Amino acid sequence: MSVVQLGTPQNRVTEEELRPVLAEAGLELSEPLLGDFSTLISSLEAAIASLPDGKNVLPYPDLTKYPRTDIHIPEDNEMGAWATKVTAKCTNPTNDLLKGRTVALKDNMAFAGVRCTNGTSMVDWVPKIDATIATRVMDAGAIIVGKAACENSCLEGMSGTAVTGQTHNPYAKGYSAGGSSSGSGRLVATGSVDLAFGCDQGGSIRIPSSSCGIVGLKPTWGLVPYTGILSLDATIDHAGPMTKNVRDCALFLEAIAGPDGWDDRQPPFGLEGERLKFVSPVDAMLTQEPSGMLKGVKIGVLTEGFEVPGQDPNVVSSVQSAIENLKSLGARVSPVSVPLHKEAPLLWTCGLPLSGGRQSLLGDMDGRKQLHLTDRAELVGSKLTQTQFDALGPGASNMYVGYLWIQEKYGAKLQGKVMNLLKATSDAYDKALEEFDVLVMPTLPYPPPQLPEPDAREGPLSFLTRSIGLVSNTCPFNNSGHPALSLPVGFVPAREDSSVKLPTAMQIVGRKYADIDCLKVAAAWEKMFDWKTLLRQHE
Repeated sequence: MSVVQLGTPQNRVTEEELRPVLAEAGLELSEPLLGDFSTLISSLEAAIASLPDGKNVLPYPDLTKYPRTDIHIPEDNEMGAWATKVTAKCTNPTNDLLKGRTVALKDNMAFAGVRCTNGTSMVDWVPKIDATIATRVMDAGAIIVGKAACENSCLEGMSGTAVTGQTHNPYAKGYSAGGSSSGSGRLVATGSVDLAFGCDQGGSIRIPSSSCGIVGLKPTWGLVPYTGILSLDATIDHAGPMTKNVRDCALFLEAIAGPDGWDDRQPPFGLEGERLKFVSPVDAMLTQEPSGMLKGVKIGVLTEGFEVPGQDPNVVSSVQSAIENLKSLGARVSPVSVPLHKEAPLLWTCGLPLSGGRQSLLGDMDGRKQLHLTDRAELVGSKLTQTQFDALGPGASNMYVGYLWIQEKYGAKLQGKVMNLLKATSDAYDKALEEFDVLVMPTLPYPPPQLPEPDAREGPLSFLTRSIGLVSNTCPFNNSGHPALSLPVGFVPAREDSSVKLPTAMQIVGRKYADIDCLKVAAAWEKMFDWKTLLRQHE
């Protein structure tokens, strides 16, 4: 590293201060070298001390333009769905896309003056900035009415770990609402809000959407800015809409999509104009005769998406029936095989701990050109304390122990291997999407599992065993970045009790930045078929 300046700092780093730091790294230097590096590190310390105040460049919200009132923790939290209530809107919106609509933020999103739990008691954090997309919905005339509960550290697919309590499925108390955007799923399904944000790194928009019978879109990676949202791993971070119907999903996406100048997940050019219009193409398609709404659309039925170990036959039957219905709308439907789809969940599993442990749990976003949430990062050190670790849920604690293990045993070589293999997987999906406009498969392999008793003290192994394979069809598209939409297509019996009926869903995957294709296919099916009347139950 070159030296920019070298002077005589007031507070010189002594050899005695430097020696234990080097020893910790296994280094032993001669006295002359130790003297040289004491001078050089003293110069570095002087440079650090002379940095201007970083707070001056943060995008603080104008609280006169975006006022917020009635911030409180509700006594009635809608069966675990609410974390915090607030009322906020823009006094001078720039458009009316979402005029008068009520919106819930996920509780991993920064919103100035409102606590952000991230589903855990690991740290107490009240942000001073707003997530970009929170500002955008207020600019579109929406009213933010609170923060929806999310699972502990956003690392669970079941809704039983949030610091605010369990979130119950809207169709059956005691069953999972999905995770990690659990509160968002329930609030939309019950009509408590019109729209809700989800964030998705392995399925956390699509799992609760499928579980709660709503529409959820994980957009193309980088289409929607992630600025001001707690990261899990920047290479798989996605934020997107969770809505009652497909048109609302398109409307919501149009209000929040596009570059914000902060997020390096987003391309520097090309995201503009018609590429950010989603409502009018959906509306135009829906005006056509039903038999021609999907005329010319080629739909690939992903073979491997129906070969997930432990897949529920009722889910398979329900989704196959929904796919068959697409033919009546003019679509050309045929099977397609992407063998690497079966390997993709293993790559996600092996690639997440090292980067996710560092970025998500330790707040270290080193290497990213984005807004860094430094006030939260300073609440966590280079490793978790025992108290912080004990505050983690099963999924988060599993990832942290995995992070420590991989860091010690494998280091960067495993991460590099995984990333190289992921390129081949992404290319395989791209190849299939050269032939087809979208790919379809079940969103989840089985209906929402039953939650443990609220006072049960399940260990991580027992809890995580309840949802083995849950992300098999969702996490591959976090790694690849393709848009993936979950559309409810019927009810199926719960595995634990066949008298309990729970939603299931079809996942629609499109080409990168062709999110509109997913929306069109979903909107056409939704218009012609009422999912709530459809039940699949094998004898």
